[in-house]
Amino acid sequence: MSVTSPVYLDLIDFIAAGTTPEAVANFCPPPDARQRLEALIERDKSGTLSLEEKAELDHFMDLEHILRTAKARARQILHRGE
Repeated sequence: MSVTSPVYLDLIDFIAAGTTPEAVANFCPPPDARQRLEALIERDKSGTLSLEEKAELDHFMDLEHILRTAKARARQILHRGE
């Protein structure tokens, strides 16, 4: 997956448009990204991932970690009323 993939572009557009802690806390990747991730996970479980797909899955997992961390921070900000 490259920086110009639809998943990265969706996230870049979300950030570039300006955001709020509430929007970050409620952000969900688009359905096509979730479907692709599920397909990659299934292929990984069955041992049929190509090297390119493994790299794509790794990028998805990195993005997932970033999003979870951002959502947790956004919820903290909302809870404190900042």
